[in-house]
Amino acid sequence: MIDSITIPHKMLSQDAFSQWLGIEVLEVEKGRCKVGMTIRKEMLNSMGKAHGGISYSLADTAFGFSANTHGKYAVSIETSINHIEALEEGDYLTAEAVTDIVKTKIGFNIVEVKRGEQMVALFKGVVYRTNKDWE
Repeated sequence: MIDSITIPHKMLSQDAFSQWLGIEVLEVEKGRCKVGMTIRKEMLNSMGKAHGGISYSLADTAFGFSANTHGKYAVSIETSINHIEALEEGDYLTAEAVTDIVKTKIGFNIVEVKRGEQMVALFKGVVYRTNKDWE
């Protein structure tokens, strides 16, 4: 099994979508991961604002990376997001996921998406941990 700090970096190296988004891993520890990215023009909707799927995808990536730091393959079974602020091209976003509660196979996570210090979205996720170890 590889250490918890290495897992998100390995996951990102195998995740073409998160790479396309331009996501970078900023901080990692067991049960916590912070990622960041910049909103690009091709991520805007018809109103010139970031598509809601962009902040969702950033949060979902942080969620997945954080959940897997416990060393077992973990898969999402339920997620939701509240969009609080509209986002613009050029905005740099961070998403920090924290494992709130860890049960035997189920983990509950909260992800705060921020533009600087301003919270722009709040994501909640439930994960199922398999028996398969990260190698």
